[in-house]
Amino acid sequence: MWDPATYLRFGDERSRPFFDLMARVGAAEPRAVVDLGCGPGNLTATLAARWPGARLRGVDSSAEMIEKARAERYPVDFEVGDLREWTPEADHDVVVSNAALQWVPGHEELLPRWVAALPAGAWLAVQVPGNFDAPSHVALRALTVEAGLGDLARDAPVLDPAGYADVLAGAGCAVDAWETTYLHRLPVVPGADHPVLTWMEGTALRPVRAALSPDGWAVFRDTLARRLASAYPARGNVVSFPFRRIFFVARTQGD
Repeated sequence: MWDPATYLRFGDERSRPFFDLMARVGAAEPRAVVDLGCGPGNLTATLAARWPGARLRGVDSSAEMIEKARAERYPVDFEVGDLREWTPEADHDVVVSNAALQWVPGHEELLPRWVAALPAGAWLAVQVPGNFDAPSHVALRALTVEAGLGDLARDAPVLDPAGYADVLAGAGCAVDAWETTYLHRLPVVPGADHPVLTWMEGTALRPVRAALSPDGWAVFRDTLARRLASAYPARGNVVSFPFRRIFFVARTQGD
């Protein structure tokens, strides 16, 4: 289960890659724009100002996220859907996916299928986390194995920029692929949890928490908190949290 409030705790830091991604999309007047893995819809809604004439649609596998998005009454059609089963429509001139495809096993095989169904001159813009070798995720994988949940200890589920560029170029697209490491300076709040633990509770820790009993989760969480505090020590009232992200923007042939 996804918790929109937990996910949005670091809204500014999580939103910056979305805007950096969209800055490289050159669509002028798209007919329809789709956000795959739209979450609570706050970023999807910003596209209405850029493309006021477009039909906006958001798709997410989490009913909780879609409920939150609909409650905000954004000018977007939101729906629950499995991205593995999603297919572009003839007027989908822009397809966006921000920090979602890492949750879809084999998503690199979906990309050529999507491209084949998109109209000529369409844009496909994707961002995925690339921080799976960071101390945070190394600690998470090790502790997950120790807890007997080795099936949840995910290795990097994404390609590097060159890998995605090869996939999309092979599908006949013009491709722009790159990576960026953001340095998030997370505030330390006296008496509160370590900020990297708080960050991870919004995303990476979700499957682990669902698999453990309340007591098991409390032990797991406390142990991980100690390891994160060692890996990411506070400097004054700030913890530095480097976060690598991978981007690619592809355009189909034509127009």
